[in-house]
Amino acid sequence: MAIASPERFSPVRVAAVLSIASGAMAAALLFLAIRSWIVAAGFLAAALIAFGVVLTYRALRPRVEQARRTIDWDFARVVADASPDAIAVTDRAGRLVCANDAYASLFPMMPTPPGVPLDPTYVEALAQAGRTAWRDGLGRADRIAVMGTELSVVVTRAGDEGDLLVWRFAVAAEQDLAEMVERLIGGIHGDRLGSAGIMAALVAPDGRVRAANRVLCARAMGGEMRSIVGRDFATFLAHDQNGQVRFSAEVAAGSGHALRILQIPFVEGEGAPMLVVLLDEEEPLVAPIGTSVGSHVRGLVSLMPFGIALVDRDGRFLQMNSAFMRAAGVNASSPPLYPGDLVVREDKAAVADAIRRFASGATHSADMAVRLKEHPEEPVALTIAGARGLGDAAVLLSLKDNSEESRLKREVAQATKMQAVGQLAGGVAHDFNNILTAIIGHCDLMLMRHSPGDSDYDDIQQIRTNSNRAASLTRQLLAFSRQQTLRPQILQLPDVVSEVSNLLKRLLGERVRLDVTHGRNLGPVRADPGQLEQVVVNLAVNARDAILENEPAGGGILTIQTRAVSMADARAMGNDILPAADYTALIISDNGTGIPPEILGKIFEPFFTTKELGKGTGLGLSTVYGIIKQSGGYIFADSPAGGGARFSIYLPVHAAPAVPAVRTAAGKPAPKAATPWGSGTILLVEDEDMVRAVAERALTRQGYTVIAAENGEAALEMLDRHGKPDLLISDVVMPTMDGPTMVGHVRKRYPDLAVLFMSGYAEEQLRKSITLPNVGFLPKPFSVQQLAEATQAALSQQAAGG
Repeated sequence: MAIASPERFSPVRVAAVLSIASGAMAAALLFLAIRSWIVAAGFLAAALIAFGVVLTYRALRPRVEQARRTIDWDFARVVADASPDAIAVTDRAGRLVCANDAYASLFPMMPTPPGVPLDPTYVEALAQAGRTAWRDGLGRADRIAVMGTELSVVVTRAGDEGDLLVWRFAVAAEQDLAEMVERLIGGIHGDRLGSAGIMAALVAPDGRVRAANRVLCARAMGGEMRSIVGRDFATFLAHDQNGQVRFSAEVAAGSGHALRILQIPFVEGEGAPMLVVLLDEEEPLVAPIGTSVGSHVRGLVSLMPFGIALVDRDGRFLQMNSAFMRAAGVNASSPPLYPGDLVVREDKAAVADAIRRFASGATHSADMAVRLKEHPEEPVALTIAGARGLGDAAVLLSLKDNSEESRLKREVAQATKMQAVGQLAGGVAHDFNNILTAIIGHCDLMLMRHSPGDSDYDDIQQIRTNSNRAASLTRQLLAFSRQQTLRPQILQLPDVVSEVSNLLKRLLGERVRLDVTHGRNLGPVRADPGQLEQVVVNLAVNARDAILENEPAGGGILTIQTRAVSMADARAMGNDILPAADYTALIISDNGTGIPPEILGKIFEPFFTTKELGKGTGLGLSTVYGIIKQSGGYIFADSPAGGGARFSIYLPVHAAPAVPAVRTAAGKPAPKAATPWGSGTILLVEDEDMVRAVAERALTRQGYTVIAAENGEAALEMLDRHGKPDLLISDVVMPTMDGPTMVGHVRKRYPDLAVLFMSGYAEEQLRKSITLPNVGFLPKPFSVQQLAEATQAALSQQAAGG
């Protein structure tokens, strides 16, 4: 006798029996009390509905948890590789679970933090940062010397369960800034400063020159173009007879001008270098009353490639360069008066206090995180430093333009959200496919006992029709989650557009004109032609609705274009999402109302719609997104300034030539032959009782002898008892022992046994995890006819192979 699985007598099923029995007894007592069948039946129905709601919650909750907790480490590593910093991820057990290429370059042996090959003092500092992160969520270790470079290490607790640590090894901000200034002074930017009469040098704490622009080198060396890097800066300066500072070489030659020396401590801490700026005293640094900053300083600030602003002692802006205005989102026609005018209300007081402190004499610099009024959702780093020798300027502000970094963060967050929603949608669709399989199967069995003239025939047919509509919705959910079954072919996009053009003209009507243009030298792509046709139809219908909502003058136009995109073209686009490769592009645009910016990032989410209630499911664009992603392509949506919407689809070029589908003389696919009655023994393994029951009845009516088992372990016991069957039909995902594991045990006894898998998940997804050869696949939901055809095909293939 087969041993029943623990699933059969689980607490949920026991609760089901007790709830139904209690509901029936309560209904009977109510009937005896008030003698009303209607009230008693209503009470029983309410109890059953409440129990159904509880069961549905219990069934869907693991799906939500699974979707929330699933981590795609391949995707995480791609995101980590986009950062120039070394990043590693460890778990509670102290194991290294993910690291990017920068971490591998920093530590070739890939050690697990904090156990990296460094000085024990640094290792202890890293360990303390890790303990702090586990406790408080964030830990930090500064000035960690690795291969001669000082690093700042930030440790963050992450993960849905807070069970991961993210270790980020970044070049210390002070060292990074000093190296950047060194490169700027010694390069083309130093020459630009020289053309404005500004001499600049970066001087180390020991007085030696780390970098100097060429005009300074020439003046210091008496007109000779020789570098002064590495030499003591003080040796090039001397006092003349008037006590003014000049270059030593010019004092000896009796030429040149007195110098004004500005020392800017832009990096705090011991051992930090100093930026030294020298100006000829022939023009005063501070302009007459009415202007606040001399022309030399204005030239220096305006030439800086990063955002710089000068603030006076009263906290008012004196100057902002173009980089600062761009980073802060300042309107040049109406610039702000105070730095606090740039930030949100909550940050005004902190910014004002910091500027007041530095204007009062503080000479070091500090970073603070602020939120700009133009972009309140993304904090930015504002650097504040005291300024001396710059006339009325008392405080120097620096702001980094991180709009590109913010855009990349938003794209990664959106991709992560879409992936999580897709996992949830796929799990829900799988559960519904089991239910729909049972409904459609029982409808088919009932239709076999009724003829079109019977009174129940139309009702049964209506149930089956609506079940097929529900199955279509689940297919759309699976398409969005990239888990639907595709039948890819090598094809040309113009052929797909041509096949669907006549249908599009009927859908668009007379008020919308269809304009189709094809590019030259289009490469073939590998995709499911039927699904690509659905993509074109969905986008065309959305465009038609947008056009008719506010019909433009001259009528609406739907434009479909195909064109070749080379690897060089893809690289020139500068898109972080689209890899450099050869593509064939499909671009669908319209001149309708366009897509508002606030909803552009949500249009591919399932169930999101802007249509009126009852006029859309919100699955059209999510289906398009899933089909394109599952086909290995990319899709982007934008709304050009001229109006309308544009969807750009990029499918990678396939190297193999296109192979046309086999069609009859009439141009339609060849019809399938009628399925004959079968014979033989079939072992049916399915954990869902309703699916197993309908499949067993359908196969029995077809002429087969069916042995049913509720899980993999029971199936193995059936084999011991009944011997080898002619065919094994099994679900894939089952409790205790899944289908592939069970088939692996069976194949050890019967290597040539025919196997047919049935599942609500996509065949492509299952093929990646199933390594068994010579197995068939039947997607759920299926009809009785489809089950019979798949069974006959598996047996025929087995006979041919034998």
